[in-house]
Amino acid sequence: MAGVFCRLMYRCAGTRAGARPGGNALAGRLPRPLPYCAIISFMSTTDTSKAQYDMMTKRPIPRLIITLAIPTILSMMVTTIYNLVDTAFVGTLGTSQSGAVGIVFGFMAIMQAFGFMFGQGAGSLVARKLGARDKGAADIVASTGFAASFTCGILIAVFGFIFEDPLINMLGSTPTIAPHAKAYLNNIMFVAPFCTSSFTLNNLLRYEGKAKLGMIGLLTGGILNIGGDALFIFGMGMGTAGAGLSTAISQFIGFTILFYMFISGRTQARLSFSFIRPLGGVLLEITEIGFPSLLRQGLGSFTTILVNFKAAEYAGDAGVSAMTIVTRIAFFLFAIALGIGQGFQPVCAFNYGAGKFRRQRQAYRFTLILSMVVLAVLTVFAMVFSGGLIRVFRDDPAVIEIGTRALQLQCVSQLFMPIVMITEMLMQSSGKKIPATVLSSLRGGVILVPLLFILPLIRGLAGVQEAQPLAYILSVPPAIYVAKRFFASTPNEDLPSVREEEKSDGTGSGM
Repeated sequence: MAGVFCRLMYRCAGTRAGARPGGNALAGRLPRPLPYCAIISFMSTTDTSKAQYDMMTKRPIPRLIITLAIPTILSMMVTTIYNLVDTAFVGTLGTSQSGAVGIVFGFMAIMQAFGFMFGQGAGSLVARKLGARDKGAADIVASTGFAASFTCGILIAVFGFIFEDPLINMLGSTPTIAPHAKAYLNNIMFVAPFCTSSFTLNNLLRYEGKAKLGMIGLLTGGILNIGGDALFIFGMGMGTAGAGLSTAISQFIGFTILFYMFISGRTQARLSFSFIRPLGGVLLEITEIGFPSLLRQGLGSFTTILVNFKAAEYAGDAGVSAMTIVTRIAFFLFAIALGIGQGFQPVCAFNYGAGKFRRQRQAYRFTLILSMVVLAVLTVFAMVFSGGLIRVFRDDPAVIEIGTRALQLQCVSQLFMPIVMITEMLMQSSGKKIPATVLSSLRGGVILVPLLFILPLIRGLAGVQEAQPLAYILSVPPAIYVAKRFFASTPNEDLPSVREEEKSDGTGSGM
């Protein structure tokens, strides 16, 4: 299967190895007619690029961000609904089985970390190159980021199978949870390369401003996953192994759809072996820009593991199950605000690359206010019905008692999260690697990890419940400081060439 999409990638890019990106590498290659996708891509590149540039740099900010955010929000909602349904389905099998979902979630966070690193790094760079109207460089960045992500997925799968038992224990499993976690994980590792590169492809589409195309792949995969869970877990009686098989199949189908978007000429950036630069500055720059995402996701995985260990230490399987459920519900609440932020990212990167600094400021303010309002409404609902929400996923008195308080604390901290999240996205999308890395490390590890060790010693299980919400709140002041420093050092006005362009066509960058 990998060989099939590799050949398609080579043919539909319409270039041979060593050809200059953007040059006429199609001429004289083949005596037969060119592939249809290459013809469409070649003929429509100029018009499509100009239309995309005008949309990203001239459409009113609220309308643009909401337009880009809606497909992302829908995709994330389906994904999180799947996660919740998966947790609920597996939860009917028993408390240990429910805990296994949290163990596997830690492994999937590792795959997501690398997929997001290459996706966010390449995507940010692609958007800025397209904003600067350097499409050839965008092709190289996209192809290199995708290839690196797929390769990392292969390595994760290989080492995962070799060290599976130690890995499951390292992820925080108890002896009673381990067999169920292993049954789930075996299927996931087979599709690790497709999982990591799906995250990368989706981010590339988002940064191009084509989140709708990414939505198609993610929605299809998520809906199939929900149906597959019902079929394999209950219809075929496969238990947690059925949940893993359903996830593996849907992830592969989702990847196939996302990959098709690139080889069918529907994107500005093209994927081709001839564009891949494994050595030199391109891969290094992608990695540096995407490293905050790796750090954020990696620390998230590590802290999930640590929370599992601490919850098991103070409350056994019920503690692990409760914290797993709380994590899923909290992410569901946060998903809408995160989707709004992901609608902001391509706008931020594109306009920064185009020198439209006023639009970037406007986009930051609008996104911050909108995400805070949305989260305020959602968290009030979750706090009022916290006990009932936990009961939906596991009707166990111990799980409900632990999960209710943890969810209420998470809801309070969620109100502060947009400040940190949107500022991180601002830094990363603008190519500010160090501030983005610092903010990611503060929220995900530097503050949280010590709290997870210190608070439980003082307050027991209550300390486990309180550590993450407190870490989120403590990360707000550094985020405010970083945002102020960035805007103080960024020009208040657009670049002169941008102002002249706006005068000539009568447009502006207003709200």
